[in-house]
Amino acid sequence: GARRTGAAGTHREAAGERRGGAPMGRQNEPGRPMRARRRERNICLLQAFSVCLTIVFLLQLVAGVLGFVFSDKARGKVSDIVNAAIVHYRDDPDLQNLIDFGQKEFSCCGGVSYKDWSQNMYFNCTPANPSQERCSVPFSCCLQDTHQAVVNTQCGWGVQARGYLEAGAVIYTSGCVDTLGSWIHGNLLLLGGIALGLALPQLVGILLAQILIRQIKDQIKLQLYNHQHRADPWY
Repeated sequence: GARRTGAAGTHREAAGERRGGAPMGRQNEPGRPMRARRRERNICLLQAFSVCLTIVFLLQLVAGVLGFVFSDKARGKVSDIVNAAIVHYRDDPDLQNLIDFGQKEFSCCGGVSYKDWSQNMYFNCTPANPSQERCSVPFSCCLQDTHQAVVNTQCGWGVQARGYLEAGAVIYTSGCVDTLGSWIHGNLLLLGGIALGLALPQLVGILLAQILIRQIKDQIKLQLYNHQHRADPWY
């Protein structure tokens, strides 16, 4: 009776192999399909990471090339940004501190010249302006005196009504746009080194992501190969 039962079981297992291609006891090996799916999800995440890095790198490259080729248009765009900041100088304390820092750091005043501050409603130099700061400029435009203990915040009052030579004895008369352009041209090697330092980690990240994707794909192929051969009754 035991022999007949064993023979019947062998017959059912052989029939299962003919129908499905694998013994009934080996049809489902837990863990292997799940690990493959996990690795495929890892590939998707790595590919997304690699694509994002590539897009950022290309955008930086395009911005640098366009800024170099269309330098005049870039200068006009920077001038528009500075003028817009001048208009809202008193509206935002953070913006005010940023402008003051830039004018002190680059020893400049306004966008193209110190008279650009007339675009601000408080410093506007028209006779109809009732502000006490009419025809003035911020104190950050004033020539810095290292020996002065207390900052004179009214040093720029009324200077817009003066000529360049007279105003130049009190404030910086050159605009920040031209000063910034001169600084960029004088520090091209420094800026190029910074750009290269930002680009290299991105390129390395893209390369490592592609290598890791290739390794994971090889692992998936090896796992599927082993799984298929273990499902073979003659393995």
